[in-house]
Amino acid sequence: MTEHSFRALPDLAVRTLGGAVLWANDELFAERENLIRPTSAAYQPATFGHKGQVYDGWETRRRRVAGVDQAVIRLGVPGIVRGVVVDTAWFKGNFPPEISVEAAVIDGYPAADEIIDGTEWTTIVECSSVRGDSENPFEVVSDRRWTHVKLTMYPDGGVARLRVHGEGRPDVRFLDVGPVDLAALENGARVTGCSDMFYGSPQNMLLPGLARVMGDGWETARRRDDGNDWVEVRLAGEGVVSLAELDTSYFLGNAPGEASLRGRGGEGEWVELLPRTRLQPDTRHRFVIEHPTPITEARLDIFPDGGMARLRLWGALTETGRAGLLS
Repeated sequence: MTEHSFRALPDLAVRTLGGAVLWANDELFAERENLIRPTSAAYQPATFGHKGQVYDGWETRRRRVAGVDQAVIRLGVPGIVRGVVVDTAWFKGNFPPEISVEAAVIDGYPAADEIIDGTEWTTIVECSSVRGDSENPFEVVSDRRWTHVKLTMYPDGGVARLRVHGEGRPDVRFLDVGPVDLAALENGARVTGCSDMFYGSPQNMLLPGLARVMGDGWETARRRDDGNDWVEVRLAGEGVVSLAELDTSYFLGNAPGEASLRGRGGEGEWVELLPRTRLQPDTRHRFVIEHPTPITEARLDIFPDGGMARLRLWGALTETGRAGLLS
């Protein structure tokens, strides 16, 4: 992985994937939940509340005794962390001089105090200097699956956003009880390539839940040539797709005219799952897929361009696919 290329991977901690800030020892100036908001931090000068300037981030009081400030985040999607970004946007005279990040594997849903008192943490980012009003990226070298991370500030200050980029690794027990969305970020799928993402990232198509606005999906620029736009997805694991959902919700005058789906296993040839098919605007389209070949990757082609809110590929993992998630 090239320097900081991990930033192309999904943010496993973001609120839209179900991430949560479970605990912080202090949040007097600005609340901890801001750390995992999906949007970039905003700032309006001379905007004061009862506790001072309003910051879009997590900010603690000035320490007058020795110690550190900490926050614990439950990842929305457990997984292998490839890199962390500690974003101190707008914190100029009040950012922490140093930070560290630890990670842990916690089963179930214990209360915050149980996590604080009984968890064994592993350092994934050593105590490191950070700059104010900056995105501070740190590569993580570890192939372990994590469920929670802990951010420590030395000694105090403010952090606008914490991004935890990686590859989802779900609990396989949850994938054994019924049909699985093999294209869901929360199950470990991710986008590996696309032709264009001028208006919206294709990773949005793999988010949980329904889109709420047009900006929640993937949208390309208008094409002025004879080509078409496409996106490729590495599935959660090898599986057989039985139902595809192509959702153009909120795309009214910019939905694709048509779409097709292909899949392949490993480095094999692409096979047709759904032939080129007409689509309607603002519609959840569902198509039965009658192709028994196991696949590990899928490719969605849209003709000629436009936007897609969600892509769902329901099916079942093969034994090989399940074993891969356990490795």
